[in-house]
Amino acid sequence: MATPGAKASAIKVAPAVVEAASLDAAAALAKLGSRPEGLTGAEAAQRLATAGPNEIAAQRERPWPLRLLRTMANPLVVLLALLSVVSWATGDVRAAVVIAVMVVLGVTLRFAQESRAGAAAAKLRAMIRVTATVLRDGAPREVPLREVVPGDVIVLAAGDMVPADVRLLAQKDLHVTQSSLTGESVPAEKSEAPAAAGTPPLEMPCLCWLGTSVASGTARAVVVVTGRSTFLGAMAGAITAEEPPTAFDRGVNAFTWLMIRLMAVMVPLVFLINGLTKHDWKEAFFFALAVAVGLTPEMLPMIVSVCLSKGAMAMARTQVIVKRLNAIQNFGAMDVLCTDKTGTLTMDAVILERHVDATGAESEEVIRDAWLVSHFQTGLRNVMDQAILAHEEHRAAAVAAGWTKVDEIPFDFERKMMSVVVGAPDGIQRLIVKGAPEAVIARCTRVRDGDGERPLAPGDDRGARAVYEKLSGEGFRVLAVAAKACPATEAPYDRDDERDLTLVGYVAFLDPPKDSARPALDELRAGGVTVKILTGDNELVSRTVCSQVGLAVDRILLGAEIEAMDDIALGVAAEGVSVFARLSPAHKQRIIASLRARGHVVGFMGDGINDAPALRAADVGVSVDTAVDVAKESADIILLEKSLLVLADGVREGRKVFSNILKYVRMGASSNFGNMFSVLGASAILPFLPMAPIQVLTNNLLYDFSQVPIPTDRVDPEQIAAPRPWSIPEITRFILFIGPISSLFDYATFAAMWFLFGANSAARAPLFQTGWFVESIMTQTLIIHVIRTNKIPFLQSRASPALMATTALVMLAGALLPYSPAAPALGLVALPAAYWGFLAATLAAYLVLTQLVKTFLLRRKLI
Repeated sequence: MATPGAKASAIKVAPAVVEAASLDAAAALAKLGSRPEGLTGAEAAQRLATAGPNEIAAQRERPWPLRLLRTMANPLVVLLALLSVVSWATGDVRAAVVIAVMVVLGVTLRFAQESRAGAAAAKLRAMIRVTATVLRDGAPREVPLREVVPGDVIVLAAGDMVPADVRLLAQKDLHVTQSSLTGESVPAEKSEAPAAAGTPPLEMPCLCWLGTSVASGTARAVVVVTGRSTFLGAMAGAITAEEPPTAFDRGVNAFTWLMIRLMAVMVPLVFLINGLTKHDWKEAFFFALAVAVGLTPEMLPMIVSVCLSKGAMAMARTQVIVKRLNAIQNFGAMDVLCTDKTGTLTMDAVILERHVDATGAESEEVIRDAWLVSHFQTGLRNVMDQAILAHEEHRAAAVAAGWTKVDEIPFDFERKMMSVVVGAPDGIQRLIVKGAPEAVIARCTRVRDGDGERPLAPGDDRGARAVYEKLSGEGFRVLAVAAKACPATEAPYDRDDERDLTLVGYVAFLDPPKDSARPALDELRAGGVTVKILTGDNELVSRTVCSQVGLAVDRILLGAEIEAMDDIALGVAAEGVSVFARLSPAHKQRIIASLRARGHVVGFMGDGINDAPALRAADVGVSVDTAVDVAKESADIILLEKSLLVLADGVREGRKVFSNILKYVRMGASSNFGNMFSVLGASAILPFLPMAPIQVLTNNLLYDFSQVPIPTDRVDPEQIAAPRPWSIPEITRFILFIGPISSLFDYATFAAMWFLFGANSAARAPLFQTGWFVESIMTQTLIIHVIRTNKIPFLQSRASPALMATTALVMLAGALLPYSPAAPALGLVALPAAYWGFLAATLAAYLVLTQLVKTFLLRRKLI
């Protein structure tokens, strides 16, 4: 089987970027033919002509006529169009018009769905229509983003968007928000030092990426690659590439080819047998054409479209918007749901979860001191500062206590901490430090222990570290808080004053799960859907969040491990692992492709830029209304409610849709196969046609009408209790076992018409044909109610009122047509009274035998 997501390999970091990261700053500049003062204007113009504009996706879109032709290149569309033309040419206008309407409906819906290709890339382009500060001729200059070229030296400051994939030359306190690519909520700390060998590219601190932004600090960097060569450009290419066929598409195509193969055998046989035995090749041709129309599932596009549309409307009532109708059935067939963690399972907001002293006990002093530092600092506040300041109750306490700011020692990467000096009206001054636990603990000589303090000897800080290590192991991001009293002085404070501190405790942060995550995932698992977490965050945070939502984590597969696996090994590993961490967008896409290649129907739920390729690669992509535009454009289904419980509702609705589609497929294919099997035998042994071509087409029209209400039919609970993907072997078995049952009763009808009712000569052919016409329409219409359920029809499971009504109407029409004014035109004649008793017995026996065979197949799990 071809890998359904083979485009995954296209999302990769350019080799030149990885090479630049391994070099020091001077060597990277030399490699790129640049200098610390940047390029000259002439050099930049020459490189722009060579490398092209810094745009991540081509602006051109395939013309609509070509897209329409691609939509029409479908085996069922071609078959139906051919039959429509032949029917028209041979004078069967009714068949030609009906089939043409089915073709137009199916093609129009598919064309409308596929016309949205490229919208996601347009959203990406819209995000980066900004300018960049570059050094040209030794001076800073603002240039449009599209004019940035490889070798340009750029200047970055807080709030800037990174204009290309760049290698840092120098930086000060640089933090870059790259959650759009990695999924990590906290800005990444950057450094100009060369990256260590073996480090995943997205984790290399000396690299910054197009599409990310500077949270704090300043930097100079050299541009390595631009436009479609960037990592974001590769993502844009992946989401504009042709989408692989979904499980639904593959299932419909497989069923279509099954029917085509059946027709390729049956129709020529019918033509040859009738031509050779009756010596009327023209009549044999028309009869074979009628058989071909009868075998063709011409109602399939209409039934599928109505079922999907009805499902979309039902889902809209639960605040779920379906962008691609086929996704509804894929939703129901889904047996693996891969979901991003940030923003889908979690709130995508860093929350202060714990504030504890060095013994692990909750401490108000810790949160008070942390709040004072974040409140009085003058630098750019990061997401953890904002989480601390969200505790507004400390503002009133600070005002009441009279705390004022005396001085500040700003953050830098060398110390990995910052301090403020605060004073109260009583003259007491305190230096309060907040920063990385390892750096803060190294400057402490005492530790707060309950209400008292104890010494912290050098090298004897294991106990002080225990709580920090425990919190980190649980996935929290931890900051240490320390303090000391200072004499009142006007002298400025500096980093030398950050010593002889007392460790006060720790503040711990987490992106918490949504309240709806656990019940939603529990319900999905109960319905046979395996849930897997695919995140760019680290493994400790991922383990904690997963445990909070009830996902057992035996093993976490990391992106670095995936890099070393081929697609086959990844597929095997992916089936047994429920959590994947430190993933790039390419990793997510590969995991989904590997699972699909192993026969799974895969859904993916995400809301970030980094999720867009995976959303496109999955059988069904799901996003939320708060997602970035690119994710929403790439998704098939949008959840308007933040509660993930609507996922389970959508899965149930998808299963209902597929169950009703499968009813038509089973009924139409098995009934048509049985009828044509009967036609073959009758053609060989009878001196006349068993049914006139107009009768075959009328029979087919009435049968099609009886199935129109299938989208409204009720679905038994057990039919939506587990995923229901397409299974062509199962459909084939159903056809081979159920189809011939109708032939048994057809042959019984042939015998009765020949021997009991005297329709045994060409002169009495109309009586024979009428008898089989009525029996055929009665049996295949009534048998709908046996096939539509796994239970006993009418007693344990009843069809919808609409389906019951059309069944009654079609059976009544079949009984009345031989006596109607239309009878002569159709070649029908009145039937003897005794026929109706025979027909009643035939119908009863047919229902009982089909129910018994169906039960036999169900018990042996053959269907």
